[in-house]
Amino acid sequence: MTQGGLRICVLIVVALFGAGPILAGLWQALRASFAVLPAIGATAPSLAPWRELAHLPGIATSLRLTLISGLGATALALLLVMAVCITRSGRDIAAHAPKRPRHARMGTRQDPKAQPATPQPSHPSAPSAGPRTAHLALAPVLAPFLAAPHAAMAIGLAFVIAPSGWIARAIALILGWSSPPAWITVHDPGGVALMLGLVIKEFPFLMLVTLSALNQIPLHRTLVTGRTLGYGTGTLWLKTVLPQIWPMLRVPVMIVLAYALSNVDMALILGPSNPPTLAVLLTRLFSDPDTTLLLPASAGAVVQALLVLATFGVLWATGRAMRAVGLVWLRLGGRGARPAWPGQMLRTATSVVMAGLLTLGTLSVLALLMWSLAWRWPFPGLLPQTWSLHAWQGAQGNWHAPLITTLVLALATTALSTLLAIAWLEGEDRARKRTPAWGEAMIYLPLLVPQISFLYGLNILFLRLGLSGGLAAVIWAQTLFVFPYVMIALAAPWRALDPRLARTAAALGAGPWRQLVAVKLPTLLRPLLIAAAVGGAVSVAQYLPTLFMGAGRMTTLTTEAVTLASGSDRRITAVTAALQAALPFAGFLAALLIPAVLHRDRRALRGGGGSPG
Repeated sequence: MTQGGLRICVLIVVALFGAGPILAGLWQALRASFAVLPAIGATAPSLAPWRELAHLPGIATSLRLTLISGLGATALALLLVMAVCITRSGRDIAAHAPKRPRHARMGTRQDPKAQPATPQPSHPSAPSAGPRTAHLALAPVLAPFLAAPHAAMAIGLAFVIAPSGWIARAIALILGWSSPPAWITVHDPGGVALMLGLVIKEFPFLMLVTLSALNQIPLHRTLVTGRTLGYGTGTLWLKTVLPQIWPMLRVPVMIVLAYALSNVDMALILGPSNPPTLAVLLTRLFSDPDTTLLLPASAGAVVQALLVLATFGVLWATGRAMRAVGLVWLRLGGRGARPAWPGQMLRTATSVVMAGLLTLGTLSVLALLMWSLAWRWPFPGLLPQTWSLHAWQGAQGNWHAPLITTLVLALATTALSTLLAIAWLEGEDRARKRTPAWGEAMIYLPLLVPQISFLYGLNILFLRLGLSGGLAAVIWAQTLFVFPYVMIALAAPWRALDPRLARTAAALGAGPWRQLVAVKLPTLLRPLLIAAAVGGAVSVAQYLPTLFMGAGRMTTLTTEAVTLASGSDRRITAVTAALQAALPFAGFLAALLIPAVLHRDRRALRGGGGSPG
């Protein structure tokens, strides 16, 4: 195969089996929105579906709830990420700042003897070591919350904040309540519970992406230089750091925004039920036995896509406006130095909010385990009164078949996505150039287009071809969403690999394929396994692709957990959700342990002595 042949082949595969079907699904939904759906006998174009959609009861409220929960959760998560980074940077710089004599600290701007502190010379890599290490210390804490599937986290959160949940039980013990309060904390009409669940899930993702972006800029040098010039930490971040990392954060923020505006599984478990968010309303219409509702549902799917596209436009316009305002602000000068107490208040508030979110996430996971083992748990006890494994027994829980199906789908989609990602990145290496922007856009297209907007139209197309309802269709549909996340996890480590390794292998007579198998893949074993673990976690969490492309006949842990969460026994629901959460954790644990076992001799050799260099 020629140097660029592998790259071209991968681009063709992604275009034909990725971007192409998504566009076909959108086209099918657009045709049906204008009353063209031959499968149900609708052949004459008409605006009737749009009129029916406009007259659906509660449609305006559904749109309002969608915007409030989606935009609110994304904005809160992003603001919290920025607050954490700013406050931790200020604290880290203060901890690593060089000490000055007392008489120097007492100087003023009018005192010529009062010189600003300057960093001491050190090793070139030293300036970034302190804050960068402190920031990245958050990664192990956030990774488990990122691994937990959305549905499992939502079910656990519902157990925690429900009127009979852990929070109400703790308050009841203090105030002496004997029965649960009449609170509406889950399925509240304002969508607060849904927004809280989205923030708990999306904050770790945005935080880890931001940490990765910070690791690619000279953060410590920038902050120390700015503080030496007298700039406040917040002003320094807004003027120098944020403009550098925002281009790297734009696509992840768009991904979070698209999911928050169109998610179905978390909205079914935590969100308002009557009327629900727009995505849930459309899912109900698509699943209704009355086939005539498919036409207004398709119109709603187009509205969902336009809604997400409009928010992307607002995000872009906001970025441009902030850039213009920032340029004026830079020209005006001003260093933003303030008294210490506002910064201390911001640090305290940020720490409290982040600790609260992480505590809620931890309690949500623990609640799943508790309820799966509880037999009798009367209110207001904080712990079950009687424990039992009865809910875990197959005859009671009936989770064996969904577990096997989930494992098969996860293994198949992860293997396909990892092989495709390796082929994509190896094609870049052989062609000696990065994929153009339009090629990168094809990778992330499934994450930026709402699933509800194209999956049902794609399902109709597959029905015509006789491909819907089978295991192959679900594997293909899940791979659409697994592959982008595998690429996100693997691309940076692969592109950072020292090219001299491959050149040395080539000088010793190894061809391209041998370089790949004998040099690159063993060297990148840990990133490969972590990317595969990410892909497995994404596959386990898929709800709409399994529901639509499986034609309702494919039952996984996720579809079962969402169904049970609507009113089944808490114990059975907790068992299914706990299994759903355990699979990604097991994948990430294997990704960490396998390299440690395979490379134990190498670590022992390094630890047994040798040159310090």
